[in-house]
This record gives sequence, C-alpha cells and structure tokens, in this order.
Amino acid sequence: MQIATTMPPNEQIRAAFEIPMQLGECPIWHVGEATLYWIDIPGKAVHRLTPPDGAHRSWPMPSEPGCIAFCAGGGLLVALRSGLAILDTDSGALTAVADAPYDTAKLRFNDGRCDAAGRLWVGTIYEPRDLQGASLFSVEHGTLRDHCLPATVSNGVAFSPDNRTIYRTDTTSHTITAFDFDLASGQLGPRRVLREFSRDRLNNYGGRPDGAAVDSEGAYWCAMFEGGRVLRLSPTGEILREIPLPARCPTMLAFGGPELRTLYITTARHNRPEAELAQYPLSGCLLTLEVDVAGIAEAAYIR
Repeated sequence: MQIATTMPPNEQIRAAFEIPMQLGECPIWHVGEATLYWIDIPGKAVHRLTPPDGAHRSWPMPSEPGCIAFCAGGGLLVALRSGLAILDTDSGALTAVADAPYDTAKLRFNDGRCDAAGRLWVGTIYEPRDLQGASLFSVEHGTLRDHCLPATVSNGVAFSPDNRTIYRTDTTSHTITAFDFDLASGQLGPRRVLREFSRDRLNNYGGRPDGAAVDSEGAYWCAMFEGGRVLRLSPTGEILREIPLPARCPTMLAFGGPELRTLYITTARHNRPEAELAQYPLSGCLLTLEVDVAGIAEAAYIR
C-alpha cells in the first residue's frame, strides 16, 4: 500500500484559535450548533469556538477534564478526575453524575467517545506510568462498567461507521487495538492489533499514538504524539496518508465544518522542552486544515 505523498504545506495548516492550551484534548464538533468544543486538561477548562467569527467561551472545571461528550437534550458530559458531571453550557452549572471509580491520587479519566447507542466509552490514565493500572469504562445512564482492559494510558477510542468495531490505544505501549463490538449489548468481542509503532527513540521513532477519529470511509485517523504528524490508517492498519504538522505533539482530532471535511487537531505544550517550543511555536494551539474525506458526526450521551 503506497502512502499518499501529497502533504499539505504548513501554510494550509493554520491555528483555528491562537491562544495556546497547556494540553489541548478531545475536540468534538457539534453539528447542530456548528461549534467546536475541546478541553485543556492541566488548564482545567472546557472551551468552545464558533467558526468563522471566532467567538470563544470557556468554563473552568474543579479538576482535570479527561474528555467531554455531548448530551442528548443539551449540555456536556464531562469526565473529570473527580468523577462524571453534566455541564450546563448556558448557566455554567456543573451537576455530579458519578464519583470516580479509582484512586484519584494515581488515576484520572482520559480519552473517550460516545457510541451510537448513547454510551460514553472513557479510558483512564495511570499517572505513575510504571504498570498497566488503567482501564476502559463504559457509562450507560450514569452507571459505570469496567471492561477490565489493562493499559497505562488509555487513548484513541473510536468506532467504525458500521458500529461493529471499537478502537482503543495504549499510548505507552505504542499499540492500537481493534475489538469486535456489539452495539446493542455494549459487549466487546475478539481483539486484534491494528498497528504497533516503534518505541526505539534513536532509530525510526515517529511518535506514539494518542487520540483519534474515524472517517466516513472507515479509516482511522490518529494523532502521533511526539511525532509531529497525523496518520490515516486503513481498517487493517496500513498507513494511507501522513500529514506533517507545525506542532510536535498532536493529541486528538475531530472532523467539523458544514461537510465534516475540516480537520481540527489539538496539541500540547505542557512540560515540553523550550527548544521544541521555539521550533514549533504553534504547540498548544488548536490547528485546522481541510481534507478530502468527510468524518462522522459525534454521537450524544443519553442520560
């Protein structure tokens, strides 16, 4: 399989929002509002941008948000270190849904996404990073279920267009895994490795897989943290396209715009070396570019 070599020049990739985040994550496009939401994890905030006028609003959070999801009927479900809560985006009120199912001194919620049945699938991150102490949870009508899938940093949750496959990444092991998925029951079936990336930082190191999204053709788009690139992978793991970025640490991406062909990419600058930030001044910014394949509208959480 030949990798597409028609890379967009950096001038086609721009900052959609020029104020950098510490660690931007979980961009999601609201089709009805024509707005983009995302979070800053150490900045403890949820953000909203309305293109093309650039209107921006943010909501401070009491602890680090790991991911967000739209709620059917309005508002956002926010997976915080301290637990799950509903954010009323009109009043700013935060209503608790469930306490964190883990030791908050060592873990927090991380990357997540809703399935088409209205469940949130959200992973955790084990912050000591010395063992696979994280897992993957589903949240259905406020009830959490641990699917007992060990990881150190759970990331990259996404679903195939036919809802028969769920993807999950363990960033620390540089591995993307695909599971057979039954949407009606929320059960996971047999797993397979979609792709594993080199951990050799001295030779052939292209970053490690972080957040992701699936397009309407079933390809898996993955942000390669420390790799300064986004990859488009086939459902069998071949690299179909590589897009170099003006930031070394992309974290996640979302399809937005009126035709879902605008790619939004969050990036990080938190704890990055000064030399890297000087080389990549857009680190931490929300990046955007146009692509030739449409994404899939985000599903909403059903309370």
